Amino acid sequence: MPAQIGERGPGAVWCALLPLVALVATGCGATGESSYDVVPASEPAVTTAGEPTVITTANGPIGEMLFDRRDQAIYIFDREAGTVPDCYGDCAVAWPPMLTVGAPVAAGDADQGLLGTTSRSDGTAQVTYAGHPLYFYADEEPGQVLCHKVEEFGGLWLAIDEAGVPLP
Repeated sequence: MPAQIGERGPGAVWCALLPLVALVATGCGATGESSYDVVPASEPAVTTAGEPTVITTANGPIGEMLFDRRDQAIYIFDREAGTVPDCYGDCAVAWPPMLTVGAPVAAGDADQGLLGTTSRSDGTAQVTYAGHPLYFYADEEPGQVLCHKVEEFGGLWLAIDEAGVPLP
């Protein structure tokens, strides 16, 4: 017998779960293979030998924001106060730090004066911008910005503009 108005049939459970399944399969917190060379947190994720790490700006789906040279969206972690990184282990696998060998370089509207580095516990140099360590989300494609204002690993992940200010 079909479900009557006000009753819940077996399809109601699937319909209620469908948006959650879609979010987990396509967005932040999903596990799976990345299209990027994600390395364990103990190894540096650097650009091609001899090439500087470039931080640039582009018009993303939520406004002008920071990207790397591969058009990978860049995020900050609001749980971190100042330049001291607090994302290690599983956090750094999902949110790899933006690492560099040598000084990072600004392009586009990024401000060279806001770029810097901080030392991670393994001795690698992580890029900072406006005093915040920088990260990217391992499962985003170039140009995608799926993880702005996502709460994960005890903090909020935020895309930032060329002034280092979180986007709305």
